Amino acid sequence: MKIRFETRVKGHYKEVMKRFDRELFEALKPKQGEMEIVEFTGSKTGDRVHLKFTSPFSMEWVSDIISHGEDDEKAFFVDEGVKLPFPIGFWRHQHIVEKVDEQYATIIDDIEYKASPSFLTPLIYPALYAAFYPRKKVYQSYFGV
Repeated sequence: MKIRFETRVKGHYKEVMKRFDRELFEALKPKQGEMEIVEFTGSKTGDRVHLKFTSPFSMEWVSDIISHGEDDEKAFFVDEGVKLPFPIGFWRHQHIVEKVDEQYATIIDDIEYKASPSFLTPLIYPALYAAFYPRKKVYQSYFGV
């Protein structure tokens, strides 16, 4: 199943992508519950993000950055889950920053996931949507509109 969000922000797309760092990741942390960033090595191929949630449930989430790149119209990186909380069995998140013009860009969160067991896939959609939708306001606050 897929979830996709698009958020227009101020900034050249290459500069926006350069700011996908630990500071932004800290800003994106959920306000509810507790989440610790155990490891954040970056947004390039071979990097890793390891999160530990302690509330409302104790769980870990580890994703590896499996690809990254840029061209004249966009920059991107893709993380794929290697250790995921139940019931998520598969996770791939494309972080894309597309050029609008020299002063604006669009941040795209393109998420593909599957639950295990598979019948839970549509049932966890609302929770994932609710968890990622607030990123839109964080991006706009962080980069400007």
